[in-house]
Amino acid sequence: MKRFLAAERALRTAAPHELLDAVRAVLVDEYGAEDVELFMADYSLRVLQPVSVLPHTLEPVSVHSSPAGRAFGAQKPYREDLRDGRTRLHLPVSVRGDRLGVLSVTLPDGEAARRRESELADIAGVLGHEVVVAERDTDVYLQARRKDRLTLAAEMQWQLLPGRACSRPEYELGAQLEPAYAIFGDNFDWSATADRLMLYVTNGMGEGIEASLLTNLAINALRNARRAGLSIADQAALADQAVYAHYRGRCYLSVLLFDFDLATGRASVVDAGSPQLLRLRDGVVERVDFEAQLPLGMFEETDYIAQEFHAEPGDRLVFVSDGVHAVASPRGEAYGEAALARAIHATRLLPAAEVPRAVLRELTGHRGETIPDDDALIVCLDWHGRP
Repeated sequence: MKRFLAAERALRTAAPHELLDAVRAVLVDEYGAEDVELFMADYSLRVLQPVSVLPHTLEPVSVHSSPAGRAFGAQKPYREDLRDGRTRLHLPVSVRGDRLGVLSVTLPDGEAARRRESELADIAGVLGHEVVVAERDTDVYLQARRKDRLTLAAEMQWQLLPGRACSRPEYELGAQLEPAYAIFGDNFDWSATADRLMLYVTNGMGEGIEASLLTNLAINALRNARRAGLSIADQAALADQAVYAHYRGRCYLSVLLFDFDLATGRASVVDAGSPQLLRLRDGVVERVDFEAQLPLGMFEETDYIAQEFHAEPGDRLVFVSDGVHAVASPRGEAYGEAALARAIHATRLLPAAEVPRAVLRELTGHRGETIPDDDALIVCLDWHGRP
């Protein structure tokens, strides 16, 4: 316990850009670690990028085919046996289900690794919380996440997002956007209280900076209304007014809004020209349709009406933008609802945080090597219900 408290204290008192140095010093002194490295998941969730300073001596490692990637994907510590009896522990660095990266700790022998695995995993968890806080004051960890340069539009969109995953006893959420380094207007947002979960999935209009500015305006208008305690229908109306006041109908935004009651699974829904929703229930994938209403900002002072929806324990809800179901193969064949349903069924055993990445990999195979001409957004919600 004293060792753990020493590590926690070192992380809480370290300068924002020195978290790795702080945890490395404690793990060397208190746990006898021979090497400590931190890897951050890149924006496309394909590689784990080392957090390092000049000179850069480490290479990125694959999320799919590396020991660190196994820990990241399974969200469990993974022991890697090295030569001379040494062991390297790969420990997930996550915050409330949002997977940030992996802390890799090399110890002199396997027995020490087994004894201290749980405690070191807790330290990796503390490190994750401190990284999230530190990102307010330093770019070190944000820079480490990118294997390529982000476009300005993509930079704006990623800064707007709440995270890429979230978990609570009642639900698990996972989401991903592609192309990760050049996204335009698709977006998602969520917020939870003790009793409710609000989820927005947007399908942006336009390209580049204009698309990003439109989405930023709409999402912040929705947040402003949500934080004022307005109903889901009134949130849509306020955001509609904000977008119309600025663009006068030239640009508008499709959005699907959910307000879940965590105790019952019942939700109020506003479908404003929305992305699609598919539900996996009892092994069957089916599309869920709502009464379509006008996108935000198309006309002045549009009234929105909430509909009812009920999620049952065990349901998986998958939200997709048109950049998923409408994407074409090199021969011009649309990906389509049937292929999407097969992909959802094929990934039914994966956790919610893994599903968007898995489906997008299949989508890339369908599209081929061509550069995508639209964003692709997937949000996966696993509904467990309140015990």
